Amino acid sequence: MHLEQFNAASRTEAADALRPCLDIQRWIDALADARPYPGLEALLEAGRAAADPFTPSEIEAALAHHPRIGERARGNSAEARLSQSEQAGLGEADAALAVALAEGNHAYEAKFGQVFLIRAAGRSSKEILAALNTRLGHTPEEEQAIIGQQLREIAVLRLEGLMEK
Repeated sequence: MHLEQFNAASRTEAADALRPCLDIQRWIDALADARPYPGLEALLEAGRAAADPFTPSEIEAALAHHPRIGERARGNSAEARLSQSEQAGLGEADAALAVALAEGNHAYEAKFGQVFLIRAAGRSSKEILAALNTRLGHTPEEEQAIIGQQLREIAVLRLEGLMEK
C-alpha cells in the first residue's frame, strides 16, 4: 500500500491495514483518525507517539499475538506472515542454540507469565539469546518498560514495511 492509498482509504480499510502492525485498537484508531499524513516520516512518528506508553492490558493483548522467539507463527494471517518474515532472519539455529532459546523462553514465561518479546528483525539468534538472558535478571516493572519499547519498534517497522516506497 502506498501512503497516498492509505490516506485515501476508508476508515475501515485503513484500520484493517494497520491491524497486523499492532493489534491495539487505541493505536489503530489514533493513526487512522489522524490521516492524511504529508509523508512517511510523519506517519511513522505518529505510530511511535501513539505507542508510547502502552497500558499493561494493551501489552497483554499484544503479546497474545506473538509466538515464542525461535518458533514460527502459525497460520496465514497478515500478522503471522510478518512474524514469520521477521524471524526468518534468524536462520537455522544450531541445536545447542535452539535448546538454549527454548529453555530461556520457558524460564522467562515461568518468571514473568508471558512470552519473551523482542524485535527479531536485524538481530541474530545469539544476540537474542544474550538479550533473553539479560532480561531474565530484570524485575517485572523493568521488563514491562522494555516490552513496551520492543512493541513500539515492531509496530513501527511493520508500519514502514506496510507502506511501499
